Amino acid sequence: MLDVTITNKENEKELFEEISSNEHELVLFCNDNATGLKAIIAVHNTTLGPSLGGIRMWPYKTDREALTDVLRLSRGMTYKSAVAGLNLGGGKAVVIGNARGGKSEAMLRRLGKFINNLNGKYIAAEDVGMSEHDMEYIRMETPFVTGLPDYQGGTGDPSPVTAFGVYMGIKAAMKKQSGSDSLSGKSVLVQGVGTVGSSLVDYLTKEGAKVYIYDIHEPSIQQVVKATGAEVVSEDEVYSLPVDVYAPCALGGTLNPKTIPLLNCSIVAGAANNQLLDDERDGQALVDRGILYAPDFVINAGGIINITQELDKGRPYSRERALMQTEKIYDTTLAIFAKAEQEKLLAQNAAMKIAKERIDAIGKNMRYR
Repeated sequence: MLDVTITNKENEKELFEEISSNEHELVLFCNDNATGLKAIIAVHNTTLGPSLGGIRMWPYKTDREALTDVLRLSRGMTYKSAVAGLNLGGGKAVVIGNARGGKSEAMLRRLGKFINNLNGKYIAAEDVGMSEHDMEYIRMETPFVTGLPDYQGGTGDPSPVTAFGVYMGIKAAMKKQSGSDSLSGKSVLVQGVGTVGSSLVDYLTKEGAKVYIYDIHEPSIQQVVKATGAEVVSEDEVYSLPVDVYAPCALGGTLNPKTIPLLNCSIVAGAANNQLLDDERDGQALVDRGILYAPDFVINAGGIINITQELDKGRPYSRERALMQTEKIYDTTLAIFAKAEQEKLLAQNAAMKIAKERIDAIGKNMRYR
């Protein structure tokens, strides 16, 4: 088995130093012995609007690992909303535990109470390990939740829209790299075929791409193979298989000093959040290898774009309208590549610069009101 895990222990900071260095506004630690709930809610920035971000449930090895994840994820949500032109801030919640068998109605409703205590500063959505049904339980305790089923007035599963945005990002990267955005005959390895990854495979195969997949969950693999004919690869082939595009769609941190030297692709573009374990170090390592990186928080914004339709109470939800807005990710991605090239920046730094400029501009405008 190929061990590609790596940590940044040398960069660990004291608790408040870590929170303040990322400029977070609020971090709430949630504990409930009766239900077994152990969760962290992080609000990064609310200049553009209330923070919105998914709830992720994962069996983190340590509390510190969970904290680092929620801080990075919430920060990414700030940039994601800002670049996408949305009037939302960045937030996230993580629940420490195994999503398969570790959840209960009581636990989720207790989490809903914690969210409600923030009085709208954080609005919850789905993420890894959570479902529409779980969001229903949380909704019983707070109105500050999205991603509800259609019959509850929600937009349902946002995964297909997220996947469409990633698909647009891949096409933009291919346009930048080869001069044509056609994916017909191109090869793509999708790592992680959950709800987003499987939808992405569907988009890719319909355009005629040769798709390889990898996942640790066998039922997910079989379902995608049956539906699309994608080819399964072994764990040892995930990073080294010769492909045009590597699309990480599972958890973050898969691009690091152990894996980047193994890559045999010309583009990295996927749905996973925080794909670079270290933004500067690993982003530069990709550039040094001639690999074009499409910033994850730019191309995976389709889900949050879809959710804004749910928050707009003035008009009924339209999946078509959500997809039309998500399609703009193509042009946004190309603009970021152009800015990065013109200003000699890493792609993710070019995207963050655009996000920060918008946040600063709106923040100054608010101070003069």
